Amino acid sequence: MAFFDPSTKWFRIVFALSGLLTGLPAHATDQHWLRVSSDHFVVITDAGAKPGHDVVAHFDQMRSIFGQLLSRSKLRMSEPIEIIALRGDKDYNQLAPQMSGRAINSAGFWLSGEDRVFIVLNLSRPDPWRAVEHQFAHYMLYYNYPATPPWFDEGFAEYFASLNLTARNAEFGSDPELVPSNQSDILGHPVQTANSKSLTEILQNPVWLAWPDLLTMRTRAANGQEGTHHTLFYAQSWILVHYLLNKDKMSELGKYFGLVEIQRMPPEQAIQQAFGMSVVQLDQEVKTYFRSLAPLVTALDESHRPNAPEIPQAVSQTPLPFSVDDVGTSSKSLPIPEAQALVDEMELRIPEKRLQAIDQLQKLTADPKTETVIAHRGLAWAYVQKGDTKHAFEELNSAVKLNANDPWTRFGMALASYHSGEQGARVQGLANMMESLHIVIDEYPEFAEAYNMLGWARLAGGGGNAAVESMKQAMQLSPRDEEYQLRLARAYLAAKKFDEATATLERLKLSQNPAVAQAANKDLEDLPFLKKYGVAPQEASVPGSAAVTAPNQKSANDEDEDSDSEPAASSSSPVNVKTTIDKRPVNFLKATLISVDCSKPPTAVLSVSRGGKILKFRTPDYKSLAIIGSTDFSCAWKRIAVNLNYRAGGKMDGDLVSIEIPEAGR
Repeated sequence: MAFFDPSTKWFRIVFALSGLLTGLPAHATDQHWLRVSSDHFVVITDAGAKPGHDVVAHFDQMRSIFGQLLSRSKLRMSEPIEIIALRGDKDYNQLAPQMSGRAINSAGFWLSGEDRVFIVLNLSRPDPWRAVEHQFAHYMLYYNYPATPPWFDEGFAEYFASLNLTARNAEFGSDPELVPSNQSDILGHPVQTANSKSLTEILQNPVWLAWPDLLTMRTRAANGQEGTHHTLFYAQSWILVHYLLNKDKMSELGKYFGLVEIQRMPPEQAIQQAFGMSVVQLDQEVKTYFRSLAPLVTALDESHRPNAPEIPQAVSQTPLPFSVDDVGTSSKSLPIPEAQALVDEMELRIPEKRLQAIDQLQKLTADPKTETVIAHRGLAWAYVQKGDTKHAFEELNSAVKLNANDPWTRFGMALASYHSGEQGARVQGLANMMESLHIVIDEYPEFAEAYNMLGWARLAGGGGNAAVESMKQAMQLSPRDEEYQLRLARAYLAAKKFDEATATLERLKLSQNPAVAQAANKDLEDLPFLKKYGVAPQEASVPGSAAVTAPNQKSANDEDEDSDSEPAASSSSPVNVKTTIDKRPVNFLKATLISVDCSKPPTAVLSVSRGGKILKFRTPDYKSLAIIGSTDFSCAWKRIAVNLNYRAGGKMDGDLVSIEIPEAGR
């Protein structure tokens, strides 16, 4: 993780916790918890400031070394990472996912999620960060390197997984799948069995894959689902990247990728043009290089002996970009209930641990002494995963009361709104979603998914040009994400930028992802109809959809969510068709609530005063209306300040999206 401009301060949270897994044991109250921070990382630990400092510094070094290997001076970390590092085996084993009924036998594990990445480490094991170096390399590649075939991604990740940090040097090139017979696996992979060989052993077999086959192979890893690494595909990918890096052939590799990925040239021809050698010559070069690496054979022999080294002998080394002591840190105390909730929030991402984590979070929120923002937002995340946005919003409202500016609570609000409308149903709290995402982005400027969700919200709200800007930013931060590219294409279509949309869709129709390719082809087929009639064919076939797709009365360049205007003439009411989203722009209004008419439940009509005018806003079901700042809707509200998000009806009325009761109005 090459670090850091201040804009990425949020991305790295390293947690070192113990005694927090099954409640709060008696001894926990005697422990002193610290949050140790650098410019790039935060570590929460009960082991003292020095261990926390060291973990932060080593991840700093890893990021910087990645940048050196691929000549990247500025690095993005476009998805939040939180690392929990437990100091004891017992607590770690209680947290770790299970395999065959037992906790995984590694010093750490990696959990990818919709909102962020969690890394969990066991600080009682030596150099536990090595357990996640393979996944960390994938993460850094995804956000900082153009899309490449699986062989390069996996080969580079395997090479990076050999990284060993000493006091002065970064050591590379050992076999990352070599586990000494007397050692357990510290690299995050299953312990070798009689049938699983190291990469060195696999490559000692005279039969290798043909290079054109390897270079065009599509594996499960391409979809983020890696199996065993003890295969010829991984072994050859590893040694090829090993060769390219150490023989200073990365510039030729860049030319090769341009030929095969952009010009669609066959691998054999591209190898000749880029490297100046035939496939046969490349085969000879790589095999000769492999046989020259004596440390690999030495390490393999040593692995079968008693008291074998825990870390295999390196092939090469380079000076570290900076030492552990060069990283400046500060520390402050952390309350125990927050630490408990942080661990539970991570446990929610492990399916077999989720019910236990929910139970513990509910206990924390039930006691005013242990209630925290973290506990409420964790429960909200769990409800969102179940599709229960009503209870998710209830938990998020409770979190807002404790801290209205917590960025993860705000992201939770946006996530709940996103899931409420992504399938075409009526969106709950669309304007609040956009407001929340602005808060998240202010705190986490490199968060690609926040920009993607903001683009979706703007598109659903009718702001095509605003959606384009958000999706461009999301793509810049996450250039490999084809779903972001597809959403950008659809934002171009909404903004009537047909040339840009066509160019993007033409690229996506060649995607290796069948769903993306199919969607891009369908959009290209619909494009002539859209150009002629202003709506896509499926929208034209839905009764009343013309109102949904009516153009915005404001300039398309305006920020829909920032409007503070009175209701303007538009469609008379939202279209209640499940296959469409009400695309009338969402406006914002600060006013005084005069009264609430609940005479025809569950419908409610709110009368508000603004600038001497009385305006009417209705909700078809006040029980499901998203409310910020108050737990329940009240038909007795009178003479209080409100912030309304609404879609305009006539000049003096509209349909409520959400309502916020500011602190002064409660």
